[in-house]
Amino acid sequence: MQSSQEEENVKRVVWGAIALAGLLAGNALPQGSVGSINGTVTDPSGAVVAGATVEVQNKVTGFDRTVTTDANGTFRFLNLPPNNYHLGVTAGGFQPFHQDVTVHAAIPETVTAKMTVAEANTSINVAEDADLVESVPTPHTVVDTSQFEKLPNYSVAGGLNDVVAHSAPGIIEDSNGFIHPQGDHAQTQFVFDNQPVTDQQNKQFSTAMPEDAIASVEVIAGAPPAEYGDKTSLVINAITKSGLGVSKQFGSLSLDYGSFGTLGEDFTEGFGGKQWGYFIAANTVRSGRYLDPPEFSALHDVGNNETTFQRFDYQPDDSDTMHLNLFFSRAWFQTPNTYDQSTAGQDQRQRIISFNIAPGWVHLINANSTITVNPYIRSDQIVYTPSRNPFADQPATIAQARKLINLGLKSDYAWINHHNNVKTGVQVQHTFLNEQFSLGITDPNFVADSDAPGLAPYDLTHGGKLFQFASHTDIKEYAYYLQDSVTLGSFTAQVGLRADWYRGIVAGSSLEPRIGLSYQFKPTNTVFRVSYSKFYETPYNENLLLSSVTGAGGLAGNVFGAFGSTPLKPGTRNQYNTGIEQGIGKHIVVDAGYFWKYTHNAFDFDTLFNTPIAFPIEWRKSKIDGVSARVSMTDTHGFTAYFILGHTRARFFGPENGGLIFNSPLDTGVFRIDHDQALETTGNLRYQRKKNGPWASMTWRYDSGEVAGAVPTLAAAYSLTGDEQASIGFHCGSTFATINSPITSCAGGNAAATLVVIPAAGTENDDHNPPRVAPRNLFDAAIGDDDIFHTDRIRYRAQLTAVNITNKVALYNFLSTFSGTHFVSPRGVTLEVGMVW
Repeated sequence: MQSSQEEENVKRVVWGAIALAGLLAGNALPQGSVGSINGTVTDPSGAVVAGATVEVQNKVTGFDRTVTTDANGTFRFLNLPPNNYHLGVTAGGFQPFHQDVTVHAAIPETVTAKMTVAEANTSINVAEDADLVESVPTPHTVVDTSQFEKLPNYSVAGGLNDVVAHSAPGIIEDSNGFIHPQGDHAQTQFVFDNQPVTDQQNKQFSTAMPEDAIASVEVIAGAPPAEYGDKTSLVINAITKSGLGVSKQFGSLSLDYGSFGTLGEDFTEGFGGKQWGYFIAANTVRSGRYLDPPEFSALHDVGNNETTFQRFDYQPDDSDTMHLNLFFSRAWFQTPNTYDQSTAGQDQRQRIISFNIAPGWVHLINANSTITVNPYIRSDQIVYTPSRNPFADQPATIAQARKLINLGLKSDYAWINHHNNVKTGVQVQHTFLNEQFSLGITDPNFVADSDAPGLAPYDLTHGGKLFQFASHTDIKEYAYYLQDSVTLGSFTAQVGLRADWYRGIVAGSSLEPRIGLSYQFKPTNTVFRVSYSKFYETPYNENLLLSSVTGAGGLAGNVFGAFGSTPLKPGTRNQYNTGIEQGIGKHIVVDAGYFWKYTHNAFDFDTLFNTPIAFPIEWRKSKIDGVSARVSMTDTHGFTAYFILGHTRARFFGPENGGLIFNSPLDTGVFRIDHDQALETTGNLRYQRKKNGPWASMTWRYDSGEVAGAVPTLAAAYSLTGDEQASIGFHCGSTFATINSPITSCAGGNAAATLVVIPAAGTENDDHNPPRVAPRNLFDAAIGDDDIFHTDRIRYRAQLTAVNITNKVALYNFLSTFSGTHFVSPRGVTLEVGMVW
C-alpha cells in the first residue's frame, strides 16, 4: 500500500489534469467506440441526386457496406468501427466520386459528394486508391464479421477467443479457447460498445458474447490509449450489431451438426428506422466434447450453452443517441475425466449463469464535441457440484458456489481540432465477490506423494474433515484518464495519463503515463512506431478471497490461516513497443513489432487438478519479450490471405504467493512459465470470386510447444502413472506405456515421449532448456456457398468445416500447475445450413 504522501501526489496530478481538460474544452472532436458517415450527393447545379450508390470499404479488414441515397440525396453509414475508409459514389450519367474518410468515432463525419457529368455510365473500384497503412503508434488488428465467420473454431462456445487467436499475432493458444496474449497468462480486456470487461471471458469462468452478435473486432496488442486500464496486454474492442438506421429487415438462421454429437442453432434478427433500431442474437449449442479433455478421447464431457443478446437503439434527434444492451446466458457442463476417474465413477459438473445490462448515451454538444456515458451491471454465478459419492471423486471431492457482480460507470468527454483528438474521462467500478468452497482429499496417497503437509487435516481417508471456506467483499476501483492524439504532418503522437485507485483486500494507487510516436514515410508507404506505457494490474477476481489467505505455496504448504498468509497485491508493468508497417504494392501490407514487458507482482492462475476451478496467484516479478508480425493480402482476383507469427520469452521469478494446491519451488530463481513458446504461426488462404458466391478456405497453425514442467527428466517420467505416461506417448524402444502397464525403467536409455520433449540427461534448465509440449501442425479446411439459391427476400447458404483434418494427436499442456492436462481436438467435421435475409 502506498504512503499518504504518494496518495496526495496522485490526487494533485488528477485535479490538475481535470483543470487542463476544462481549459481545452472549447474546440473539439471526440473518440469513442463507434462512428458514422453522413452525407449528401448533388449534381453540378446543386440539385440532390436520389438513388445514387454509395459504398465504403477498408481493403485490409474486408469491411464493405453499400447504401442508396434517399429522395433528399442523403445517406448514412452507422455503427462504423474507428478506422480509415475509402468512400465512393456512382450514379447514372455522372463521373464516379471518391474520397478517403477517417472515422474517429462518436462525431459524425460529413461528406458532400458533388458529381460531375460523364459521357457514359461509369463504375469504379472504391478501394483501389485506399491506403494500406495507418500512421498510428498503436499496433492493432481489425477483423470484420465477413472474415471471422469463415474461420475454424476449436472450442465450443468459445466466443471471440478463437477468432482473435487465429487473426492477431503474438497470441498463444491454450485449452478450452484460452489465449495467452504476448507472454501473459490472461491479461485481456474486452470492451463491448464502450463497456469494459476485465474479468475472465473464457467459457470455464463466464459465458462469452456470441460471435454472430458482433459487427467488428479491433485487437490492440500494445500501447493502448490511457482510457484502457488494468488488464491491457490485449484489448479486444468489439462493436455489436445494431438495427438503427436500417432500411429493411435483416437476419439469419442456421443449424449445424458435427462430430462429437455437436448440435447448434444460431438466430439473428435486426430491424429499425431512422430514429430507432432493434437487434437480437439467440444461440444454443450442445456437444459431447464441450471442454478439452485430459485424454485424447472425451470421457464424461457433455455440455450445453444458451445465450441471448439484445440491443435497443433510440435517436430522438441529431444530438442524442441511446442504446441498451441486454445479455443473458446459461451453461452447464461435465468436468472431463481421465480413464482412472471414469473407472472410479467421478461425476463432477458445473453450471454458469451470466447476465449483463449496459445502457449507453452519446450526446453531441456541437459539431466538435460529445459526452459519452456508459453505466453497466454484469454478473457471473457459478455452481460446481461434486459426485454424490465423495470417494468417487479422485483425488479430491470439490464443491463451489461463487458469485461475481460488476457495477460500474464509464463516462468521457471528447473533442477535436485540426491537430488534436482529445478524450478525458472517469471510470468507477464496484465488484462484489461471494465465495463458498469445500475440499476433501479422497486419495489415500495424495498428501504424501505430493509433499503437501498443509492438506493432511483434510484427508478424508485418514480421519480428516472437509476444508470449508466462505467469505465476501466489495472491491472498489476508480480511474481518471486524459489522452490526446496529435497529428503534425507525417508525425502522430499519442500521449496520455491515467490514475488508478484500488480498494480491495489491499489498497493501492498508481499514475500511468503513456506515450507513443509514429511517422509515415509516404514515398515508400512505410510507418515507423515506438511507445512506452505503464500499467496498473489488479489481481484476478475469480476465487480471489480464498487465494489471498493461503500464503506462499498455497494451502498445500501451509496451515490455513497461518501468520504468513499474504493477500494478493496489485502490480505494475512497464512496457516498450517498437514496430514497422510496410505497404507493398496495392495488395500487401506487413506489420511487425517487438515488445518488452517488466512486471512487478505478475499474475497467473493455479488450476485445481483438471477442473475448471482456478485460483489467482502472483509471482515476485516477470520479464517478457518477443516479436509478432502479420502479413495481409487484400482481395486479389478473389484470393485473400494473411500470415501471422509470434515468438515469446516469458521469464518469471519466485517466490509465489496464493493459490490452493501449489507445489512450485518457492525460491527466487527464474523459470519459463507454461505460456512461454518459441514460435506460433497461422496462415489463412481464402478464395471467393463473387460476393455471396461459393468459397473455399484453408488454415494452417503451427505451435512449437508450451513449457511442460512436470517432466524435466526421464526419472520424472518413470514416476508417472500408466495413464499419465500414455498421455505423453512415453515408450521404451517400441514398447509404449499403457494405463495398466507403466514403464518404470528402460535398459539402454531408449526411453522417450512422442507428445512432450524431455531434455537430454544433464541438459535441463528451467530458464534456457525446459521440457516442452511437442511441436504440432494443425490443418483446417472449409468450403461453402453463401447463395445456393435465393428468393426475393432470402438467400440460402451451406458450409462444411473440418478442423485438424490430419487427426493430429497433440497436447496443449501436461500436468501444468497453471492449466492441467488437455488434448487438442481430434478431427472434427461440421455441416452448417442456413438462410440469410
